[in-house]
Amino acid sequence: MFSFLSNKKAEEAVNEFNQSMKPVSLWDDAWKRLRKNKMAIIGLWIVIIYFAIALFAPIIPIHPYEQQVLDHIYLPPSFKPAGEVMLKQWENHTKKIMKKEGRTEYTEAEQAKYDDMLEDIATNPIHQRHYILGTDSLGRDILSRTIYGGRISMSIGLVGTITALLIGIIFGALAGYMGGWVDSIIMRIVDIMYGLPYMLIVIIMMAILGRNIFILFVAIALVSWLTIARVVRGQIISLKNSEFVEAARSSGASSGRIIFRHLLPNTISIIIVYATLSLPSFIMSESFLSFLGLGVSAPLASWGSLVSDGVNGMGLYPWLLLVPAITMTIFLFAMNFLGDGLRDAFDPESKNQA
Repeated sequence: MFSFLSNKKAEEAVNEFNQSMKPVSLWDDAWKRLRKNKMAIIGLWIVIIYFAIALFAPIIPIHPYEQQVLDHIYLPPSFKPAGEVMLKQWENHTKKIMKKEGRTEYTEAEQAKYDDMLEDIATNPIHQRHYILGTDSLGRDILSRTIYGGRISMSIGLVGTITALLIGIIFGALAGYMGGWVDSIIMRIVDIMYGLPYMLIVIIMMAILGRNIFILFVAIALVSWLTIARVVRGQIISLKNSEFVEAARSSGASSGRIIFRHLLPNTISIIIVYATLSLPSFIMSESFLSFLGLGVSAPLASWGSLVSDGVNGMGLYPWLLLVPAITMTIFLFAMNFLGDGLRDAFDPESKNQA
């Protein structure tokens, strides 16, 4: 019993006043400082909400994103049933024609059309749908398409980021630790690829190989690993001659063990920050390609393709552009706020700050 208490007391750290101090890990310290950054926490919650909606989209009670209802084309955002909105829209359009022609009553054809619409609305349950964010040119629900478009955009950003991290970390760690001719060859490859017109290559690949999501993943991740490779290389070079590395080398640890068990864990904070800041850039790249018509193909959609579709009719149907544009902008701002907050939280220079 005495031995147990003695060992437990020996493990406790004390300060200069002989007061016991609870050790704080890097993660606890970073989380403590991150919580003080209100914008970063708000960004974190927004990102969590976005990913939760995207993940559980198949079980959310929304209309199928690819289903077309031609009677419901270009319905504006409303909490009213679609049939009521459709009828009101037809009445407003017909009144403009009547005013232009100088008459106050429906023609026989218009009256017959009005009666048919009333009967259809009363008997067809599809007109009881609610489109709170409106519909597009094919009568598809904008809310549903924005949610599923977010799944595509965030998936591309996530896959691109993971691919960039895997390739960049491996090549950067090898170049930094091995040095010599290995470092020279890898860095010359990086320099050459940096000099290539990245977006032009992606456009050419998409034009030649076709509009396929897998090809889009490959094209976006093609040179996305270059920056993280340089960052990891610099960190490995600064750490590889440290005392803990020399101790591991003296104990007979292999190069692979030193890299993956000792060096890379000490660069994890930089990797996390890079991931949060690079994910928005991948989404922007995909959106740009989709805006040019080289992104995902119908019936699938992404935020970029939805924005591209909305630009054509933004004068008459502004919700087609505003809904996906605002949705994407909020997510990108949230990711950038989160990335900035993580950068400050993991910054050793800010540990003594409030």
